[in-house]
Amino acid sequence: MQLSVKDTAKILNVSEKTIYRWIEQQVVPVYRINEQYRFNRSELLEWATSRRIQVSPEIFQEAEQSKTPLPSLSDALKAGGISYRVGGSDKPSVLRAIVDILNLPEEVDRGFLYQVLMARETLGSTGIGDGIAIPHVRNPVVLHVSKPGMTLCFLDHPINFGAIDGQPVDTLFTLISPTVRAHLHILSRLGFVLQNQDFKTALKRQASREELMETLSRAEAAIPALNAHNGDACRQ
Repeated sequence: MQLSVKDTAKILNVSEKTIYRWIEQQVVPVYRINEQYRFNRSELLEWATSRRIQVSPEIFQEAEQSKTPLPSLSDALKAGGISYRVGGSDKPSVLRAIVDILNLPEEVDRGFLYQVLMARETLGSTGIGDGIAIPHVRNPVVLHVSKPGMTLCFLDHPINFGAIDGQPVDTLFTLISPTVRAHLHILSRLGFVLQNQDFKTALKRQASREELMETLSRAEAAIPALNAHNGDACRQ
């Protein structure tokens, strides 16, 4: 959905005058269409998150409740890929390395995505324990992509990620989605499969791509209750 200046002001809880000032300063992502300013909901969400601007819940309302079937984790991981021996000596350098290898369209601003991910980390680490982190922003990362992707990266060296258990992190899942609904769906399913011991063991061993995909498929098949709820129970 293309938002008007009025819509955007309401969502960001600011005046229309403030929106026009941001446009003049070229600090907010905006398009000029038929002599009118229009804002992309997804880009606005990312921009507001990176600036730590409190947004109205209306920004999460999809213009169209998607009837498109939500993808499996296996499909998302196939789209995002698996990378080994990713470099980096600390959180910023690791996230920069991950952003550089993400399977994204050319028009995506990787530098901006990096800033958004780092902004999320300042609110609290996405390290969930057991050497695993799930870098994503507090509001779902939604970009110009046609389908969700989940990228799995194994680090060359474990790093301090500020994880909840205090342990260094060497395994990271990064989620990229075209909609909020898809993001929450993938994030919730990932939370369930990470409780599967076989899958966790495969991650710990940094198993081959083939073995990881097979183990993930089995782990995901073991959560039929989640299929019925489309992952809507997820809470970030």
